[in-house]
Amino acid sequence: MYHRTRWTPEKIKQRLELIAPLVYLKRKSFPSFRYRELDSALTPPPVGMDADVSGWPQIDAYEYWGAWMQNFVLRTTFTIPEDWDKDQPIALYLPLGEAGDFSHPEALAYIDGQPYAACDRHHQEILLRPEWADGKSHLLALHGWTGLGGFAKSEPFTKLYMRQCAVVQIHQPTRDFVVLSRVALETAQVVEENSPTRYGLLNALNEAFLALDTRDPLDCDEFYQSVEAAIQILKSGVETSGVPLEVVVHATGHAHIDIAWLWTLGQTRRKAERTFQNVIRLMEQFPDYHFTQSQPQIYQFIKEDQPALFEAIRQRIAEGRWEPIGGMWVEADCNLSGAESLARQFLLGRMFFREHFGKDAESPVLWLPDVFGYAWALPQLIRQAGLKYFMTIKIGWSQYNRLPYDTFLWQGIDGTQILTHFSTVPDPGNYASTYNAMADAREALGTWKNFQQKELHKDLLMAYGFGDGGGGPTREMLENIAVMKHFPALPQVRQSSAKAFFESITPLAESRGALAPPVWNGELYLEYHRGTYTTQARNKRANRKSEFLLHDAEFIATLASLHTNYEYPAQRLNEAWRTICLNQFHDIIPGSSIGPVYEESQQQYAELTKNVTQLREEALAALAQKMDGDVLLVNPTSFTQSGLVFLPGDSFQRFTRDGQPVPVQPA
Repeated sequence: MYHRTRWTPEKIKQRLELIAPLVYLKRKSFPSFRYRELDSALTPPPVGMDADVSGWPQIDAYEYWGAWMQNFVLRTTFTIPEDWDKDQPIALYLPLGEAGDFSHPEALAYIDGQPYAACDRHHQEILLRPEWADGKSHLLALHGWTGLGGFAKSEPFTKLYMRQCAVVQIHQPTRDFVVLSRVALETAQVVEENSPTRYGLLNALNEAFLALDTRDPLDCDEFYQSVEAAIQILKSGVETSGVPLEVVVHATGHAHIDIAWLWTLGQTRRKAERTFQNVIRLMEQFPDYHFTQSQPQIYQFIKEDQPALFEAIRQRIAEGRWEPIGGMWVEADCNLSGAESLARQFLLGRMFFREHFGKDAESPVLWLPDVFGYAWALPQLIRQAGLKYFMTIKIGWSQYNRLPYDTFLWQGIDGTQILTHFSTVPDPGNYASTYNAMADAREALGTWKNFQQKELHKDLLMAYGFGDGGGGPTREMLENIAVMKHFPALPQVRQSSAKAFFESITPLAESRGALAPPVWNGELYLEYHRGTYTTQARNKRANRKSEFLLHDAEFIATLASLHTNYEYPAQRLNEAWRTICLNQFHDIIPGSSIGPVYEESQQQYAELTKNVTQLREEALAALAQKMDGDVLLVNPTSFTQSGLVFLPGDSFQRFTRDGQPVPVQPA
């Protein structure tokens, strides 16, 4: 009654908003930005120290700037005052604007010409290195993309609103107090109305904020002096409010990056480097931070574009803090892809991870959180590829029916059974779950509440971080997880890996009786995205014709290498397969991407057709030199064929057999 009468939750929420800016103890504003538009995501950005910016337009704080889907560079300088306390964290604060439903605008930050971290609407703070606190001027260049407008309304924004960017000094005790208060308040709001923990947390918050001196928002000395006492009151109150649930949520950082969707491949290359630079920086701040990332194609982009970042990733993988996962070259469509293509997805993906990260680095999980349905043959391929587990959330998006299981054995056509789990982090919209968790108290508790088989196990999986357009985990998410590791009335949220989660429930596969996991024998059909078999038919046709062409070229090249001195072109054929596998990404071949994606895809298919046809002709020529005759016919299939044969060249040219002309007919 007291907290309802005194509006305690609403009051605490407003007080948190009041003190949040006070986390920054000191600020020093930037000079104006200089701004330049770039033609594309692949245009080399002028971020070096020697670039001439004299003709670039100027952008000041509180001005509107940019345009829809514009690539850009912003440049300015910053200086850390020499009299600032070097023992307190110092950061860049970069509120460039907000656009749409993703992390736009987004930019890779170069400091003194070197890539360092990234900023976007969800990552506005970049922690700086101590050596930059030297009183000297440092160059800041932001290479980015303004992004999309309102995705839900399909409305492009017109301009971004630049707020005041600055170098800031962080008051860590205030930030610690804000974090603990944030988790405590949200927990009090999501637990049951009659839970004793709810009232214990509200009591603790009320007492802590009474001890916090917020009388004079312009003179903050008294406020900062009161923070230590307030946080001790809050900690004590939280400790006595209750105990955690006997449930473990394995939380792994993640950034679902669509290879192409509402952007083209060039933008994806930039998204990957921005996202991964932030992961590396946050790992420096949070020693327990664990990250999981799929799709070797994205790692290949990083290897080509940012070799130093690729080496940093390899180091984190060696340390066990970064989990390369997925099994496939990309998170591929599993409905339209040909049988050989699905096998190649596994071969190319696993080969890349082993070559670059070691044979024991890859996680044994087929990670396809967002693919639009899964063929019945997949369990057999998973097992034959050397993987053990399967994870998705997408079937929870079905329009009418929710699968009755979240953990089960998925049985394939040949009887192979794969331990499968649908992550149950609740989606804030209309779907059962999400792979873009915010790692807050609502989701931590909701992951357990949403789980349909509580009698089976108490270990669950959470993939947290901004995704689809990349971005990844934020500082706030990592702070929340540190607090929720042992928090009243919530599951125990731990930094973990997808592999560790599946290993924790693996004994279930051997269980018998009532506690044995159920078996799902059949395809996993998604009652949604129903245009996947028909939309962008030209692209689907190009995919299938490319699959056939590669089959024929490989057969003939193998035949030539066995019977002549022809050298099998393994590298060139693998490159062609990588192109096919890339374009089988689950937002390309199903037809759910924007128009420019398919223009780019058609160009890739045309180039593939040209190159593979040349390889096929070279192999045929090698065979022809070995054999005596006017015409060489090869049947690359495993069955007898009859039909017309079309020969290139002059239709009036006469071929001979035993000195007699062979009849021909113009096509």
